[in-house]
Amino acid sequence: MTDLKITDLNKSFGSVDVLKNINLDIKSGEFMVFVGPSGCGKSTLLRCISGLEEITSGELQIDGRRVNELAPSKRGIAMVFQSYALYPHMSVYDNMAYSLKLRGMPRDEIKALVLDAAEKLQLTQYLDRLPKALSGGQRQRVAIGRSIVRDPKIFLFDEPLSNLDAALRVQMRMEIAELSDSLPDTTMIYVTHDQVEAMTMADRIVVLRDGVVEQVGTPMELYDNPNSVFVAGFIGSPKMNFFTGPAAEGKQAHTLGARAEHLEIVRKGDWDGKVVHVENLGSDSFIYVDVGTEMPIIVRQAGKSGCNPGDVVSIAAKKGRLYRFDENGKPV
Repeated sequence: MTDLKITDLNKSFGSVDVLKNINLDIKSGEFMVFVGPSGCGKSTLLRCISGLEEITSGELQIDGRRVNELAPSKRGIAMVFQSYALYPHMSVYDNMAYSLKLRGMPRDEIKALVLDAAEKLQLTQYLDRLPKALSGGQRQRVAIGRSIVRDPKIFLFDEPLSNLDAALRVQMRMEIAELSDSLPDTTMIYVTHDQVEAMTMADRIVVLRDGVVEQVGTPMELYDNPNSVFVAGFIGSPKMNFFTGPAAEGKQAHTLGARAEHLEIVRKGDWDGKVVHVENLGSDSFIYVDVGTEMPIIVRQAGKSGCNPGDVVSIAAKKGRLYRFDENGKPV
């Protein structure tokens, strides 16, 4: 069982403050996802946890033990990188066994651990192959398997799926989720800029912005109850629509937010505009409407839409489905 506690953590590179007063409690066995735009500090935070970056100030505890000065190899952590970082001249088996051989572990024990991890990850038939003979998804599984055999207390994943195509990303998301279920006492922390990955994999999500924690919660807590315009616009696909200026007048808010599925095209609504684009996806359609806001408003409809570019339409929000934010971007 492995709890992770981060208290008042700060990280600076020279005069640049990258992480600012981070406070997080990550429970044993939890799958926690860090999300945020590029440059928000999520990978730096992961590297501070691993020990690859020195913390400027604050405290990091694993199972109640301060580990700020502890070497990465002593923290009971395994890290899976975006680039796989496999040894190209070694077979899959040898890549997975390498760290155990360095420890001087008996050969029979190494074999048992590697075979068990290979079975979990459906790699048994590839153990004799070199990495160059594997697909991207298979290479990523080898990188994960190399970590599993070490029996770490905490897994750290740094954007591990970003080099894969869309179909492989979906497959690997499921496989990592299944891995988490099969290791219920192992804590997993996963960094991504893809909020779809975060929504589908996380027990809880940490949303970071400019080195600050904006909000922490379950995927649906963040989706249904964002605590800022930033979180509202970052969580959800497509992103939340925002109405400002004249489009928000009379609604007791500086900014109005509405998700695409909470808007509908009606005979007489709150906003009128011209259809500028339509995406018919079969099961759903997305209608982009220019109502005078900075970005077109997106309306999601079930099935195929009857709208066409150039149509003038009226939009209304479903009852109780408008989000209101003040001039500081906070809910009102």
